[in-house]
Amino acid sequence: MDLEEIRTFVTIAELGSFTGAGRKLHRSQPAISRRLALLEQELDAPLLERIRGRAQLTAAGQTFLPHAEAALAALQDGREAVRGLHAGLSGALSLALVGTLADTHIVDVLQRFARRSKDVRLELRTASSAEVTDLVRRGEATLGLRYFSSNRPELVSLGAGSEAMLVVAAANHPLAGRRIRNARLLAHERWIGFPPTAGEHDSSGHVLARQLIRAGLDAADVTLIDSLTAQKRLAQAGFGLALVPESSVRDELRQGALVALDVPAMTTAIPITAIHRRRGYLSPAARLLLSLLTARHPFRSRRS
Repeated sequence: MDLEEIRTFVTIAELGSFTGAGRKLHRSQPAISRRLALLEQELDAPLLERIRGRAQLTAAGQTFLPHAEAALAALQDGREAVRGLHAGLSGALSLALVGTLADTHIVDVLQRFARRSKDVRLELRTASSAEVTDLVRRGEATLGLRYFSSNRPELVSLGAGSEAMLVVAAANHPLAGRRIRNARLLAHERWIGFPPTAGEHDSSGHVLARQLIRAGLDAADVTLIDSLTAQKRLAQAGFGLALVPESSVRDELRQGALVALDVPAMTTAIPITAIHRRRGYLSPAARLLLSLLTARHPFRSRRS
């Protein structure tokens, strides 16, 4: 089985497009199709089919994909292990993280790491929590930083701190500036939030639902959206309240576009988690960064 055939299949599955895979791999579309056909001949099963212009996995493709991803990740680990024999604290280290974490204590940790490992090139990528998980799982990032732990059995989750959640509202909200000891004053408010993430045991959607129940607001009207930007803009326009990570609204609060409501019954925080592949190679630089991220946060996922 040819490695480039496997890489081609994984790339098509990731992007959902033969054309996109060709651009990423710098190959023509006929070359992409030929490599996939050779792999399908060897496995004696179709792996992908075109449906309404998109490449979608067949049952055989869904079965083969995690093994193909694991093979590519193992190869990347092998390369890194050989480089690490003599590199020590040098070379490159890839880290994927949720973008809002760049406005938390995580930045201080990255600065300490940079001072202690001046010969390491830290390659950063920002993504959503689910995307961070996929980047690490596929070996495209050595370490990941996301909200909540991952329930993927092939990953290890380690506590890297937490972040406060704030109830935010439009700047002219009538309860702005008051301490809202009785959460029932918010009984007629609409909330804007994310749906609980499918396949995850915890997410922002889970947190909002849980906090509304704890505050006695379980009958609240919740409008579900899929974008943090939309969540903030709708709250800013007065369409409802939102429960969001503090770092995600720091600019809006500073500019006066949003206000944070003081609602003790809704006070909570969400965990920040560092993840890496369970059997993945961790270079000396990766181990140093991981130790700095988790130094005062001994949480370890139940699957680790």
